[in-house]
Amino acid sequence: MTGRPGGQPHVHDHLDRRTFLRVAGVSAAGAVAAACGPGGPTTPAASTSEPPPTTSSPSVSRPPTGPPNWDDLRAKLAGGLVRPGGDGYATAKRAFNPLFDGNNPIAVATAKSAQDVQTCVQGAAGRVTLAARSGGHCYAGYSVPESGLVVDVSALNKVDVQGTQAVIGAGAKLKDVYAGLAQAGRALPAGSCPTVGIAGLTLGGGIGVLARKYGLTCDHLSSAQVVTADGKLVTASASSEPDLFWALRGGGGGNFGIVTEFTFDTDPAPNLTVFSLHFPAGSAAGVLGAWQQWIAAMPPELWANIVLSGGSPVQCRVGGCYVGPPSGLNTLLNNLTANAGARPTQRTVKALDYLGAMNYFSGSSARQSFVASSRIITSPVDPAKVVALADGRAGMDLLIDGLGGKVGEPAKDATAFWHRDALASVQIYAPATAKTRAKVADSVADVVAGLAAAGAGGGYVNYIDPALPDWKAAYYGDNAKRLQDVAKKYDPYNVFRFGQAVVA
Repeated sequence: MTGRPGGQPHVHDHLDRRTFLRVAGVSAAGAVAAACGPGGPTTPAASTSEPPPTTSSPSVSRPPTGPPNWDDLRAKLAGGLVRPGGDGYATAKRAFNPLFDGNNPIAVATAKSAQDVQTCVQGAAGRVTLAARSGGHCYAGYSVPESGLVVDVSALNKVDVQGTQAVIGAGAKLKDVYAGLAQAGRALPAGSCPTVGIAGLTLGGGIGVLARKYGLTCDHLSSAQVVTADGKLVTASASSEPDLFWALRGGGGGNFGIVTEFTFDTDPAPNLTVFSLHFPAGSAAGVLGAWQQWIAAMPPELWANIVLSGGSPVQCRVGGCYVGPPSGLNTLLNNLTANAGARPTQRTVKALDYLGAMNYFSGSSARQSFVASSRIITSPVDPAKVVALADGRAGMDLLIDGLGGKVGEPAKDATAFWHRDALASVQIYAPATAKTRAKVADSVADVVAGLAAAGAGGGYVNYIDPALPDWKAAYYGDNAKRLQDVAKKYDPYNVFRFGQAVVA
Protein backbone atom coordinates (compact mmCIF):
# COMPACT_ATOMS: atom_id res chain seq x y z
CA MET A 1 0.00 0.00 0.00
CA THR A 2 2.20 2.45 0.49
CA GLY A 3 7.72 3.80 0.44
CA ARG A 4 12.23 5.40 2.00
CA PRO A 5 17.89 7.23 3.08
CA GLY A 6 22.08 8.93 1.73
CA GLY A 7 23.10 11.36 -0.94
CA GLN A 8 22.64 15.09 -0.82
CA PRO A 9 19.14 15.82 0.51
CA HIS A 10 18.47 18.64 -1.90
CA VAL A 11 18.43 16.34 -4.95
CA HIS A 12 15.50 14.12 -3.95
CA ASP A 13 13.66 14.88 -7.15
CA HIS A 14 16.38 12.99 -9.01
CA LEU A 15 16.41 9.95 -6.72
CA ASP A 16 14.68 6.66 -7.28
CA ARG A 17 12.37 5.34 -4.56
CA ARG A 18 15.00 3.20 -2.83
CA THR A 19 17.59 5.97 -2.79
CA PHE A 20 14.98 8.37 -1.47
CA LEU A 21 14.29 5.96 1.37
CA ARG A 22 17.91 6.15 2.28
CA VAL A 23 17.84 9.93 2.32
CA ALA A 24 14.84 10.47 4.53
CA GLY A 25 12.94 7.25 5.12
CA VAL A 26 9.61 9.01 5.07
CA SER A 27 6.39 7.07 5.46
CA ALA A 28 4.07 7.11 2.49
CA ALA A 29 0.94 5.08 2.30
CA GLY A 30 -0.62 3.85 -0.92
CA ALA A 31 -3.94 2.56 -2.15
CA VAL A 32 -5.56 -0.66 -1.07
CA ALA A 33 -8.97 0.10 -2.39
CA ALA A 34 -10.74 3.37 -1.92
CA ALA A 35 -7.20 4.51 -2.27
CA CYS A 36 -2.49 3.63 -1.16
CA GLY A 37 -5.61 17.37 7.24
CA PRO A 38 -5.46 20.66 10.02
CA GLY A 39 -7.69 23.75 10.39
CA GLY A 40 -6.00 26.31 12.56
CA PRO A 41 -5.70 26.02 16.33
CA THR A 42 -9.07 24.38 16.83
CA THR A 43 -9.29 20.73 17.82
CA PRO A 44 -10.06 18.56 14.77
CA ALA A 45 -13.21 16.48 14.76
CA ALA A 46 -11.11 13.31 14.76
CA SER A 47 -10.12 13.83 18.38
CA THR A 48 -13.66 14.05 19.68
CA SER A 49 -15.29 11.14 21.46
CA GLU A 50 -17.48 8.84 19.40
CA PRO A 51 -20.71 6.98 20.14
CA PRO A 52 -20.54 3.27 20.97
CA PRO A 53 -20.59 0.75 18.12
CA THR A 54 -23.87 -0.03 16.43
CA THR A 55 -25.35 -3.47 17.06
CA SER A 56 -28.55 -3.11 15.03
CA SER A 57 -29.39 -5.54 12.24
CA PRO A 58 -27.93 -4.68 8.84
CA SER A 59 -30.25 -2.84 6.47
CA VAL A 60 -28.21 -3.70 3.36
CA SER A 61 -30.01 -6.10 1.04
CA ARG A 62 -28.28 -9.22 -0.24
CA PRO A 63 -26.50 -8.51 -3.56
CA PRO A 64 -27.53 -10.44 -6.68
CA THR A 65 -25.62 -13.42 -8.00
CA GLY A 66 -24.45 -14.37 -11.47
CA PRO A 67 -21.86 -12.65 -13.69
CA PRO A 68 -22.13 -8.92 -14.34
CA ASN A 69 -23.40 -7.69 -17.67
CA TRP A 70 -20.18 -6.01 -18.76
CA ASP A 71 -21.60 -4.45 -21.91
CA ASP A 72 -24.43 -2.90 -19.91
CA LEU A 73 -22.02 -1.64 -17.25
CA ARG A 74 -19.70 -0.15 -19.85
CA ALA A 75 -22.59 1.69 -21.49
CA LYS A 76 -23.60 3.29 -18.21
CA LEU A 77 -20.14 4.57 -17.26
CA ALA A 78 -18.98 8.02 -18.29
CA GLY A 79 -15.40 6.91 -17.70
CA GLY A 80 -15.45 3.66 -19.62
CA LEU A 81 -14.44 0.07 -18.93
CA VAL A 82 -11.76 -2.20 -20.40
CA ARG A 83 -11.44 -5.97 -20.24
CA PRO A 84 -8.63 -8.45 -21.01
CA GLY A 85 -7.67 -8.21 -24.66
CA GLY A 86 -9.10 -4.72 -25.00
CA ASP A 87 -7.11 -1.65 -25.98
CA GLY A 88 -5.30 -0.19 -22.99
CA TYR A 89 -5.99 -3.10 -20.65
CA ALA A 90 -2.32 -3.88 -19.94
CA THR A 91 -1.73 -0.29 -18.83
CA ALA A 92 -5.07 0.16 -17.08
CA LYS A 93 -4.52 -2.83 -14.79
CA ARG A 94 -1.04 -1.83 -13.57
CA ALA A 95 -0.33 -1.10 -9.94
CA PHE A 96 2.69 0.86 -8.71
CA ASN A 97 4.68 -2.27 -7.83
CA PRO A 98 5.67 -4.33 -10.92
CA LEU A 99 5.57 -7.49 -8.80
CA PHE A 100 1.79 -7.40 -9.31
CA ASP A 101 1.90 -7.05 -13.11
CA GLY A 102 0.78 -10.66 -13.28
CA ASN A 103 -2.53 -9.86 -11.58
CA ASN A 104 -5.32 -9.94 -14.16
CA PRO A 105 -8.60 -8.31 -13.12
CA ILE A 106 -11.64 -9.24 -15.15
CA ALA A 107 -12.28 -5.54 -15.86
CA VAL A 108 -10.99 -2.07 -15.06
CA ALA A 109 -13.57 0.70 -14.80
CA THR A 110 -12.64 4.38 -14.85
CA ALA A 111 -14.87 6.44 -12.56
CA LYS A 112 -15.33 10.06 -13.56
CA SER A 113 -17.92 10.76 -10.89
CA ALA A 114 -19.39 9.36 -7.70
CA GLN A 115 -22.26 8.16 -9.86
CA ASP A 116 -19.83 6.02 -11.88
CA VAL A 117 -18.66 4.41 -8.63
CA GLN A 118 -22.27 3.74 -7.66
CA THR A 119 -22.90 2.17 -11.05
CA CYS A 120 -19.93 -0.16 -10.60
CA VAL A 121 -21.06 -1.25 -7.14
CA GLN A 122 -24.67 -1.70 -8.19
CA GLY A 123 -23.64 -3.69 -11.26
CA ALA A 124 -20.95 -5.92 -9.79
CA ALA A 125 -21.39 -6.18 -6.00
CA GLY A 126 -21.58 -9.79 -4.93
CA ARG A 127 -20.77 -11.02 -8.42
CA VAL A 128 -17.00 -10.38 -8.51
CA THR A 129 -14.40 -9.01 -6.13
CA LEU A 130 -14.56 -5.20 -6.07
CA ALA A 131 -11.51 -3.06 -5.36
CA ALA A 132 -11.17 0.68 -5.78
CA ARG A 133 -7.76 2.02 -6.81
CA SER A 134 -6.45 5.52 -6.27
CA GLY A 135 -2.64 5.62 -6.35
CA GLY A 136 -2.29 1.87 -6.72
CA HIS A 137 0.43 1.61 -4.06
CA CYS A 138 -1.07 -1.28 -2.09
CA TYR A 139 1.88 -3.27 -0.74
CA ALA A 140 -0.04 -6.53 -1.20
CA GLY A 141 -1.53 -5.76 -4.62
CA TYR A 142 -5.07 -5.88 -3.25
CA SER A 143 -6.08 -2.94 -5.45
CA VAL A 144 -5.62 -5.15 -8.53
CA PRO A 145 -7.60 -8.29 -7.65
CA GLU A 146 -7.21 -11.37 -9.82
CA SER A 147 -10.48 -11.86 -11.78
CA GLY A 148 -12.03 -8.90 -9.94
CA LEU A 149 -13.28 -5.46 -10.93
CA VAL A 150 -10.92 -2.53 -10.41
CA VAL A 151 -12.77 0.74 -9.85
CA ASP A 152 -10.15 3.32 -10.78
CA VAL A 153 -10.98 6.59 -8.98
CA SER A 154 -7.85 8.46 -10.09
CA ALA A 155 -9.96 10.83 -12.22
CA LEU A 156 -11.69 12.06 -9.05
CA ASN A 157 -8.70 14.26 -8.33
CA LYS A 158 -9.95 17.75 -7.51
CA VAL A 159 -8.22 19.80 -4.82
CA ASP A 160 -10.54 22.64 -3.86
CA VAL A 161 -9.44 24.80 -0.94
CA GLN A 162 -12.37 26.65 0.63
CA GLY A 163 -11.19 28.86 3.45
CA THR A 164 -9.73 26.63 6.16
CA GLN A 165 -11.08 23.45 4.57
CA ALA A 166 -10.00 21.46 1.54
CA VAL A 167 -12.34 19.26 -0.50
CA ILE A 168 -10.17 16.60 -2.13
CA GLY A 169 -11.20 13.88 -4.54
CA ALA A 170 -10.28 10.31 -3.63
CA GLY A 171 -8.04 10.00 -6.68
CA ALA A 172 -5.85 13.03 -5.93
CA LYS A 173 -2.13 12.26 -5.66
CA LEU A 174 -0.07 13.79 -2.88
CA LYS A 175 2.02 15.91 -5.25
CA ASP A 176 -1.17 17.60 -6.46
CA VAL A 177 -2.63 17.86 -2.96
CA TYR A 178 0.46 19.66 -1.69
CA ALA A 179 0.63 21.98 -4.69
CA GLY A 180 -3.04 22.94 -4.37
CA LEU A 181 -2.83 23.54 -0.66
CA ALA A 182 0.41 25.54 -0.90
CA GLN A 183 -1.10 27.82 -3.54
CA ALA A 184 -3.78 28.72 -0.99
CA GLY A 185 -1.27 29.03 1.86
CA ARG A 186 -2.64 25.96 3.64
CA ALA A 187 -1.15 22.67 4.84
CA LEU A 188 -2.24 19.11 5.55
CA PRO A 189 -0.06 16.52 7.30
CA ALA A 190 0.30 13.56 4.96
CA GLY A 191 2.83 11.18 3.41
CA SER A 192 5.66 11.79 1.01
CA CYS A 193 5.57 9.57 -2.07
CA PRO A 194 4.26 11.92 -4.79
CA THR A 195 2.00 9.40 -6.55
CA VAL A 196 0.35 7.95 -3.45
CA GLY A 197 -3.39 8.58 -3.44
CA ILE A 198 -4.91 10.64 -0.65
CA ALA A 199 -7.55 7.97 -0.07
CA GLY A 200 -5.43 4.99 0.91
CA LEU A 201 -3.17 7.20 3.00
CA THR A 202 -6.04 8.74 4.96
CA LEU A 203 -8.02 5.53 5.44
CA GLY A 204 -5.04 3.79 7.04
CA GLY A 205 -4.21 6.73 9.31
CA GLY A 206 -1.68 8.83 7.44
CA ILE A 207 1.82 8.99 8.97
CA GLY A 208 4.10 11.71 7.66
CA VAL A 209 6.76 14.29 8.43
CA LEU A 210 4.35 16.73 10.09
CA ALA A 211 2.54 14.14 12.20
CA ARG A 212 4.15 14.99 15.53
CA LYS A 213 3.12 18.65 15.18
CA TYR A 214 -0.25 18.35 13.42
CA GLY A 215 -1.34 14.72 13.86
CA LEU A 216 -2.25 12.06 11.32
CA THR A 217 -3.96 12.80 8.03
CA CYS A 218 -7.11 11.08 9.28
CA ASP A 219 -7.19 13.33 12.34
CA HIS A 220 -8.12 16.23 10.08
CA LEU A 221 -10.90 14.50 8.23
CA SER A 222 -14.13 16.44 8.65
CA SER A 223 -16.34 14.32 6.39
CA ALA A 224 -16.22 11.84 3.53
CA GLN A 225 -18.52 10.88 0.67
CA VAL A 226 -18.75 7.09 0.55
CA VAL A 227 -20.43 4.62 -1.79
CA THR A 228 -21.56 1.76 0.41
CA ALA A 229 -22.03 -1.91 -0.45
CA ASP A 230 -25.62 -1.35 -1.60
CA GLY A 231 -24.56 1.38 -4.03
CA LYS A 232 -25.81 4.30 -1.93
CA LEU A 233 -23.81 7.52 -1.63
CA VAL A 234 -23.65 8.65 2.00
CA THR A 235 -21.88 11.36 3.97
CA ALA A 236 -19.81 10.10 6.89
CA SER A 237 -19.02 12.66 9.59
CA ALA A 238 -19.27 13.10 13.34
CA SER A 239 -22.99 13.80 12.97
CA SER A 240 -23.86 11.58 9.97
CA GLU A 241 -23.03 7.86 9.86
CA PRO A 242 -20.70 8.30 12.88
CA ASP A 243 -19.78 4.60 13.07
CA LEU A 244 -18.57 4.67 9.48
CA PHE A 245 -16.77 7.96 10.08
CA TRP A 246 -14.95 6.39 13.04
CA ALA A 247 -13.91 3.40 10.94
CA LEU A 248 -12.66 5.47 8.00
CA ARG A 249 -10.03 7.08 10.23
CA GLY A 250 -7.51 4.25 10.42
CA GLY A 251 -9.61 1.21 9.50
CA GLY A 252 -7.67 0.70 6.27
CA GLY A 253 -8.39 1.25 2.60
CA GLY A 254 -10.68 -1.19 0.85
CA ASN A 255 -13.00 -1.74 3.80
CA PHE A 256 -16.64 -0.67 4.32
CA GLY A 257 -17.15 1.19 1.03
CA ILE A 258 -15.49 3.30 -1.65
CA VAL A 259 -14.69 6.88 -0.69
CA THR A 260 -15.14 9.34 -3.54
CA GLU A 261 -14.37 12.64 -1.76
CA PHE A 262 -12.81 13.91 1.48
CA THR A 263 -13.23 17.20 3.33
CA PHE A 264 -10.26 18.07 5.52
CA ASP A 265 -9.54 20.81 8.02
CA THR A 266 -6.24 22.50 7.18
CA ASP A 267 -3.64 24.66 8.91
CA PRO A 268 -1.75 27.72 7.71
CA ALA A 269 1.27 26.49 5.73
CA PRO A 270 4.34 26.66 7.99
CA ASN A 271 7.94 27.40 7.15
CA LEU A 272 10.10 24.36 7.84
CA THR A 273 13.72 23.37 8.33
CA VAL A 274 14.79 20.01 6.92
CA PHE A 275 17.89 18.12 8.00
CA SER A 276 20.00 15.04 7.35
CA LEU A 277 22.73 13.50 9.51
CA HIS A 278 24.94 10.69 8.22
CA PHE A 279 26.80 8.67 10.82
CA PRO A 280 29.94 6.55 10.35
CA ALA A 281 29.88 2.79 9.84
CA GLY A 282 29.68 0.82 13.07
CA SER A 283 27.75 3.49 14.97
CA ALA A 284 24.19 2.33 14.25
CA ALA A 285 23.44 0.72 17.64
CA GLY A 286 24.64 3.75 19.58
CA VAL A 287 22.76 6.19 17.37
CA LEU A 288 19.54 4.14 17.52
CA GLY A 289 19.74 3.91 21.32
CA ALA A 290 20.23 7.67 21.60
CA TRP A 291 17.57 8.39 18.96
CA GLN A 292 14.85 6.49 20.83
CA GLN A 293 15.44 8.53 23.98
CA TRP A 294 15.87 11.75 22.03
CA ILE A 295 12.72 11.61 19.88
CA ALA A 296 10.56 10.88 22.93
CA ALA A 297 11.87 14.04 24.60
CA MET A 298 11.67 16.34 21.59
CA PRO A 299 8.99 19.03 21.15
CA PRO A 300 6.28 18.14 18.63
CA GLU A 301 7.66 20.72 16.20
CA LEU A 302 10.45 18.26 15.46
CA TRP A 303 9.87 15.09 13.44
CA ALA A 304 12.69 12.68 12.76
CA ASN A 305 13.39 9.19 11.56
CA ILE A 306 16.39 6.90 11.70
CA VAL A 307 17.19 4.68 8.76
CA LEU A 308 19.23 1.52 9.09
CA SER A 309 20.50 0.30 5.72
CA GLY A 310 21.34 -3.37 5.76
CA GLY A 311 24.77 -4.69 4.91
CA SER A 312 28.10 -5.32 6.59
CA PRO A 313 28.40 -3.03 8.40
CA VAL A 314 24.93 -1.54 8.82
CA GLN A 315 24.73 2.10 7.73
CA CYS A 316 22.82 4.70 9.74
CA ARG A 317 21.22 8.04 8.93
CA VAL A 318 18.88 10.40 10.76
CA GLY A 319 16.68 12.83 8.87
CA GLY A 320 13.58 14.92 9.37
CA CYS A 321 12.11 18.37 9.63
CA TYR A 322 11.36 21.08 12.15
CA VAL A 323 8.46 23.52 12.20
CA GLY A 324 10.52 26.64 12.70
CA PRO A 325 13.88 28.21 11.72
CA PRO A 326 17.31 26.52 11.69
CA SER A 327 18.30 28.38 14.85
CA GLY A 328 15.67 26.48 16.80
CA LEU A 329 16.61 23.14 15.28
CA ASN A 330 20.38 23.15 15.68
CA THR A 331 20.32 22.97 19.47
CA LEU A 332 18.00 19.95 19.29
CA LEU A 333 20.29 18.19 16.82
CA ASN A 334 23.29 18.89 19.03
CA ASN A 335 21.46 17.12 21.83
CA LEU A 336 21.25 13.96 19.71
CA THR A 337 24.80 14.01 18.41
CA ALA A 338 26.19 14.57 21.91
CA ASN A 339 24.62 11.31 23.07
CA ALA A 340 24.91 9.16 19.95
CA GLY A 341 28.45 7.92 20.62
CA ALA A 342 29.59 9.14 17.19
CA ARG A 343 29.81 12.42 15.33
CA PRO A 344 28.00 12.75 12.00
CA THR A 345 30.20 12.54 8.94
CA GLN A 346 27.75 14.81 7.15
CA ARG A 347 25.23 17.31 8.50
CA THR A 348 22.81 19.22 6.28
CA VAL A 349 20.29 21.78 7.56
CA LYS A 350 18.14 23.80 5.17
CA ALA A 351 15.20 26.21 5.58
CA LEU A 352 12.32 25.71 3.12
CA ASP A 353 8.75 26.79 2.66
CA TYR A 354 5.95 24.23 3.03
CA LEU A 355 5.82 23.14 -0.60
CA GLY A 356 9.60 23.12 -0.89
CA ALA A 357 9.85 20.83 2.12
CA MET A 358 7.19 18.47 0.80
CA ASN A 359 9.05 18.29 -2.51
CA TYR A 360 12.31 17.70 -0.62
CA PHE A 361 10.84 14.57 0.95
CA SER A 362 9.21 13.29 -2.24
CA GLY A 363 10.89 10.52 -4.19
CA SER A 364 10.72 9.56 -7.81
CA SER A 365 7.38 8.79 -9.41
CA ALA A 366 8.91 5.80 -11.18
CA ARG A 367 7.46 2.39 -10.38
CA GLN A 368 9.39 0.39 -7.79
CA SER A 369 9.54 -3.36 -7.25
CA PHE A 370 9.75 -4.29 -3.57
CA VAL A 371 8.58 -6.36 -0.62
CA ALA A 372 7.77 -4.61 2.65
CA SER A 373 6.22 -4.99 6.07
CA SER A 374 6.08 -3.15 9.39
CA ARG A 375 6.26 -3.21 13.16
CA ILE A 376 5.48 -0.65 15.86
CA ILE A 377 7.80 0.48 18.66
CA THR A 378 5.86 1.48 21.78
CA SER A 379 8.70 1.38 24.32
CA PRO A 380 12.40 1.64 23.42
CA VAL A 381 13.82 -1.60 22.06
CA ASP A 382 17.33 -3.03 22.39
CA PRO A 383 19.24 -1.21 19.64
CA ALA A 384 21.85 -3.96 19.30
CA LYS A 385 19.14 -6.54 18.53
CA VAL A 386 17.56 -4.32 15.89
CA VAL A 387 20.86 -3.52 14.20
CA ALA A 388 21.77 -7.22 14.20
CA LEU A 389 18.61 -7.91 12.17
CA ALA A 390 19.88 -5.62 9.40
CA ASP A 391 23.43 -6.97 9.47
CA GLY A 392 24.33 -8.66 6.20
CA ARG A 393 21.00 -7.89 4.51
CA ALA A 394 22.29 -5.71 1.69
CA GLY A 395 19.60 -3.65 0.00
CA MET A 396 17.13 -3.80 2.87
CA ASP A 397 16.21 -0.68 4.82
CA LEU A 398 14.61 -0.38 8.24
CA LEU A 399 12.89 3.00 8.30
CA ILE A 400 12.03 3.99 11.83
CA ASP A 401 9.69 7.01 11.82
CA GLY A 402 9.07 8.99 14.98
CA LEU A 403 5.53 9.27 16.31
CA GLY A 404 4.25 10.81 19.54
CA GLY A 405 3.34 14.47 19.91
CA LYS A 406 -0.05 15.25 18.36
CA VAL A 407 -0.45 11.64 17.18
CA GLY A 408 -0.71 10.51 20.79
CA GLU A 409 -3.33 13.03 21.95
CA PRO A 410 -6.57 11.23 20.95
CA ALA A 411 -7.60 8.16 22.93
CA LYS A 412 -6.72 4.82 21.34
CA ASP A 413 -10.38 4.18 20.58
CA ALA A 414 -11.26 7.73 19.47
CA THR A 415 -10.60 6.68 15.87
CA ALA A 416 -9.87 3.31 14.30
CA PHE A 417 -6.12 4.09 14.30
CA TRP A 418 -4.89 2.06 17.26
CA HIS A 419 -1.23 3.00 17.68
CA ARG A 420 -1.72 6.29 19.48
CA ASP A 421 0.85 5.43 22.16
CA ALA A 422 3.57 4.42 19.71
CA LEU A 423 7.06 5.84 19.89
CA ALA A 424 7.75 5.00 16.25
CA SER A 425 6.76 2.86 13.30
CA VAL A 426 9.24 0.57 11.57
CA GLN A 427 8.97 -0.11 7.86
CA ILE A 428 11.00 -3.02 6.52
CA TYR A 429 11.57 -2.35 2.83
CA ALA A 430 13.54 -4.49 0.39
CA PRO A 431 13.87 -4.32 -3.41
CA ALA A 432 12.83 -7.50 -5.20
CA THR A 433 12.29 -8.91 -8.66
CA ALA A 434 9.95 -11.65 -9.77
CA LYS A 435 12.88 -14.10 -9.48
CA THR A 436 14.05 -12.93 -6.04
CA ARG A 437 10.63 -12.22 -4.59
CA ALA A 438 10.29 -15.42 -2.51
CA LYS A 439 13.79 -15.14 -1.06
CA VAL A 440 13.36 -11.45 -0.25
CA ALA A 441 9.96 -12.12 1.33
CA ASP A 442 11.53 -14.75 3.58
CA SER A 443 14.22 -12.26 4.61
CA VAL A 444 11.62 -9.58 5.38
CA ALA A 445 9.60 -12.10 7.41
CA ASP A 446 12.71 -13.00 9.43
CA VAL A 447 13.22 -9.34 10.31
CA VAL A 448 9.54 -8.89 11.17
CA ALA A 449 9.76 -11.85 13.57
CA GLY A 450 13.02 -10.56 15.00
CA LEU A 451 11.55 -7.13 15.66
CA ALA A 452 8.61 -8.71 17.49
CA ALA A 453 11.05 -10.72 19.61
CA ALA A 454 12.89 -7.49 20.40
CA GLY A 455 9.67 -5.87 21.63
CA ALA A 456 8.34 -4.16 18.49
CA GLY A 457 4.92 -5.71 17.89
CA GLY A 458 1.87 -4.52 16.01
CA GLY A 459 1.86 -3.28 12.44
CA TYR A 460 0.74 -0.32 10.30
CA VAL A 461 -2.08 -1.17 7.92
CA ASN A 462 -0.76 1.17 5.24
CA TYR A 463 2.29 -1.11 5.02
CA ILE A 464 -0.06 -4.04 4.63
CA ASP A 465 1.60 -7.46 4.59
CA PRO A 466 -0.24 -10.68 3.68
CA ALA A 467 2.30 -12.69 5.70
CA LEU A 468 2.08 -10.64 8.91
CA PRO A 469 1.18 -12.95 11.81
CA ASP A 470 -2.06 -12.12 13.65
CA TRP A 471 -2.57 -9.18 11.32
CA LYS A 472 -5.95 -8.07 12.65
CA ALA A 473 -4.62 -7.54 16.18
CA ALA A 474 -1.39 -6.10 14.79
CA TYR A 475 -3.15 -3.40 12.76
CA TYR A 476 -6.18 -2.66 14.91
CA GLY A 477 -5.60 -3.91 18.47
CA ASP A 478 -8.75 -3.69 20.60
CA ASN A 479 -10.45 -1.63 17.86
CA ALA A 480 -10.80 -4.75 15.69
CA LYS A 481 -14.10 -5.78 17.29
CA ARG A 482 -15.76 -2.42 16.63
CA LEU A 483 -14.44 -2.43 13.06
CA GLN A 484 -16.08 -5.81 12.57
CA ASP A 485 -19.34 -4.35 13.89
CA VAL A 486 -19.08 -1.52 11.35
CA ALA A 487 -18.50 -4.04 8.57
CA LYS A 488 -21.55 -5.97 9.73
CA LYS A 489 -23.64 -2.80 9.48
CA TYR A 490 -22.35 -1.41 6.17
CA ASP A 491 -21.08 -4.49 4.31
CA PRO A 492 -22.77 -7.54 5.84
CA TYR A 493 -22.25 -9.66 2.72
CA ASN A 494 -18.55 -8.81 2.36
CA VAL A 495 -18.82 -7.06 -0.99
CA PHE A 496 -15.49 -5.34 -0.31
CA ARG A 497 -13.40 -8.42 0.39
CA PHE A 498 -9.70 -9.06 0.00
CA GLY A 499 -7.00 -11.03 1.78
CA GLN A 500 -6.91 -8.88 4.91
CA ALA A 501 -10.33 -7.24 4.75
CA VAL A 502 -12.33 -6.39 7.85
CA VAL A 503 -15.33 -8.66 7.34
CA ALA A 504 -18.70 -8.96 9.03
